Amino acid sequence: MRRMGWILGIAPDRVAEYRELHAAVWPDVLSMIATCGIRNYTIYLREPENLLFAHFEYHGGDWEADAARMAADPVTRDWWALCSPCQRKLDSAGADEWWAPMEEVFHTE
Repeated sequence: MRRMGWILGIAPDRVAEYRELHAAVWPDVLSMIATCGIRNYTIYLREPENLLFAHFEYHGGDWEADAARMAADPVTRDWWALCSPCQRKLDSAGADEWWAPMEEVFHTE
């Protein structure tokens, strides 16, 4: 199992819309998340900085392949098309990143 953390901005005028979308995530999107080995997935919102922090546990064996599988899924792509306009890429994110990965520096159980 691998813990993963990601960060992304959110447009201040789209926070309510983003909350509404995530109050009723499509079942097929949730199924694809599970199929790709993602468990205990949580997204946090920090206002007034307007940051989204996502944390999940990856239980698969090939993150790149599972991420590509998710990205190729038509229903997931439709979901992202609804969510993406609410989000804003961080200036520090890489050219090929939307959600910017974070380094784990501490964990305890």
